[in-house]
Amino acid sequence: MTTWPILSVVTFLPVLGAVLVYLSRGDDEPARRNARWIALWTTLITFAVSVILVLRFDPAQPGFQFVEQAPWLSSTINYHMGVDGISLPFVILTTALMPFCILASWKSVTVRVREYMMAFLVLETLMVGTFSALDLVLFYLFFEGGLIPMFLIIGVWGGPRRVYASFKFFLYTLLGSVLMLLAVMALYWNAGTTDIPTLMHTAVPRSLQTWAWLAFFASFAVKMPMWPVHTWLPDAHVEAPTAGSVILAAILLKMGGYGFLRFSLPMFPLASHDFAPLVYTLSVIAIVYTSLVALMQEDIKKLIAYSSVAHMGFVTMGIFAGTMQGVSGGVFQMVSHGIVSGALFLCVGVVYDRLHTREIAAYGGLVNRMPLYAFVFMVFTMANVGLPGTSGFVGEFLTLLGTFKVSVRTATFATLGVILSAAYALWLYRKVIFGVLDKPSLAGIKDLTLREGIILLPLVVLTILFGVYPKPVLDMSQASVQQLVTNYSQAIGVVKAAALP
Repeated sequence: MTTWPILSVVTFLPVLGAVLVYLSRGDDEPARRNARWIALWTTLITFAVSVILVLRFDPAQPGFQFVEQAPWLSSTINYHMGVDGISLPFVILTTALMPFCILASWKSVTVRVREYMMAFLVLETLMVGTFSALDLVLFYLFFEGGLIPMFLIIGVWGGPRRVYASFKFFLYTLLGSVLMLLAVMALYWNAGTTDIPTLMHTAVPRSLQTWAWLAFFASFAVKMPMWPVHTWLPDAHVEAPTAGSVILAAILLKMGGYGFLRFSLPMFPLASHDFAPLVYTLSVIAIVYTSLVALMQEDIKKLIAYSSVAHMGFVTMGIFAGTMQGVSGGVFQMVSHGIVSGALFLCVGVVYDRLHTREIAAYGGLVNRMPLYAFVFMVFTMANVGLPGTSGFVGEFLTLLGTFKVSVRTATFATLGVILSAAYALWLYRKVIFGVLDKPSLAGIKDLTLREGIILLPLVVLTILFGVYPKPVLDMSQASVQQLVTNYSQAIGVVKAAALP
């Protein structure tokens, strides 16, 4: 066991990098270059330290590891950090993707580079903190704090309608989180503590469970986002810079799913069971409806954004099935979607940097000029469809399997999403990559540069590796998921037994 506070180092190291970027003052080219290199090295070192977490993590232990605790606001509200098999994959996903985001912004961001890099580094701290916090107040601060740098990234460095998109993103997510704050206070008054591990084993009265579940659901459903509170996501994606879209799709969306796993199921099991049909209904609508909407899009980013909503529908469906396969599949699907959707937005960024348009109609026949790009884009498109052999298949298959045990009708309707995802993803690929290269603007377009290859190649490897060999992710989360599912089943079993005559 480590004696040094490794989790705090991983969490707050990016803030140190942000301070160094701030100190490298000046707006000339050398200052901008320094800011980029400081940000890149900070994210790489943070990732290297987070790898130590994986190497020293014991997957057989279902409890929290690397726990750090210190007095903070009062005798009951402490600085309490730790990770288990459910949160560690998301910590690693966050630290692994950040260097790619910095590299993706290397040439495309030329205005206020220092502030841009600082925003990303602060955002990394807040995201890692969200997945590591073991105190409700600390979690809430990290969870809500992530809004601020993302609001700035969209609002300052975004597209033409960036102000509208950033305010819509901010107001939607803030509204749901105000209700969560009320639930946090109610839980504190009920249990006398905000310590998450303690609350997970504290009996919450049935009436409070219902209201607290709805309050937490309001916040996490917007963050996922679930239908019908998903409308902020396409606007935010379209206006955000490439790296902003990557973080939004790969990490920020996963906070909602993580919240369901950390709070809704373990703390409010009876309410989760009662509201499961509602979640199934919303998930199926999200999967089918947003897939149909994706078929009608003319903007590449908007199409991928709607596909994200559909894929998150599989996650919520699997989590609230409350089965081992469903919950494991939900965790794996979130990790897989983080890699695949992030990579797809990076692919869009590659062609956007060359042509400065995201209109599908502006492309066609790229395979003739960009064969390497066509191959890379094909791998991620197939993973988005859920083709066997890619990571997208494993998560979708497990969530459908876990849901099928509980609700055959839900799983059957959700399977339509697999068919529809093939329709819109393959249509997009055919329009952009194949066809005749007859547009004058595409005549001199160049294939992937070395920097772009360095960004995309590791993601291709991970997508195929986790599709063929998903064991590392599934093993890491297995013990924690098993404990969660067992406790959830026992809580429901006790109530059902008491209801019998």
